[in-house]
Amino acid sequence: MNSFLEITAEVKDALATNKPLVALESTIISHGMPYPKNIETALAVEDVVRKNGAVPATIAIFAGKCHIGLTHEQLEYFGKANDVWKVSLRDMPYVITKNLYGATTVAATMRIASMAGIKIFVTGGIGGVHRGAEINMDISADLTEMAQTSVAVVSAGVKSILDIGLTLEYLETKGIPVVTIGQDEFPSFYSRKSGFLSPLRLDTAKEIAALLDSKWKLGLNGAVLVANPVPAAYEIAAAEMEVHIVQALSAAKVANVSGKNVTPFLLQYIADHTKGESLETNIALIKHNAKAGAELAKAYQAIK
Repeated sequence: MNSFLEITAEVKDALATNKPLVALESTIISHGMPYPKNIETALAVEDVVRKNGAVPATIAIFAGKCHIGLTHEQLEYFGKANDVWKVSLRDMPYVITKNLYGATTVAATMRIASMAGIKIFVTGGIGGVHRGAEINMDISADLTEMAQTSVAVVSAGVKSILDIGLTLEYLETKGIPVVTIGQDEFPSFYSRKSGFLSPLRLDTAKEIAALLDSKWKLGLNGAVLVANPVPAAYEIAAAEMEVHIVQALSAAKVANVSGKNVTPFLLQYIADHTKGESLETNIALIKHNAKAGAELAKAYQAIK
């Protein structure tokens, strides 16, 4: 085991006995939702993974280690503390050497999961090409990490606050397969629709697992983005969300919010201005993704 990894007994046992494993990020706890909803959601997501036959491995950084699997007490700390870093790849060495607390983004979680040998990762929505990237060059490290780290990423698509079309173009440039479960249109996080066709469609975990196996056996390193549309009962119409997104982007500009603080600001603004509706959708989709991720982990493990 890598000397920078601290792995719980449950996850160690799963690795040793080839049980299906699902990695989970921690920024959704520290920077994605308010307390106590964040802790309730984190525990509920882990429970969904277990009930669907896989072992959850929530990932975070503290005490100079990358922790794979967190206790209830550790989850509580990350949910309440105000001094937790939002850690992407560039931040990892600093946070580790300074013994700081760090909640891991998609990019950092993928890398740590890969270090431990976990191949399936569940998140809410990935980062991507930000609106106005032709001016500000704001492109998430999630995309460059996906180009090189062989972990499947199950999400509800690309966050709708981003430029979805340019993100799909970037994913194509980097050779990252994008598969949508059960529909032809690519989802946009809060909505099942985005206005963009999905590059690929597969309808079952078994089919997606076979794709993963073939890709990596061919020596084609990098991720597969598995887009899992939000349940219809919880979706918010894309046109309705666009109004709130435009307002949120304007507010961020006025407040001079930049860098890694942009996404948490926008998500909080949208939650406040949809009377919590977007937060409930976020919770529903991450649970839905956890179920899909557990099923994919089981199917992939069966192939292995």
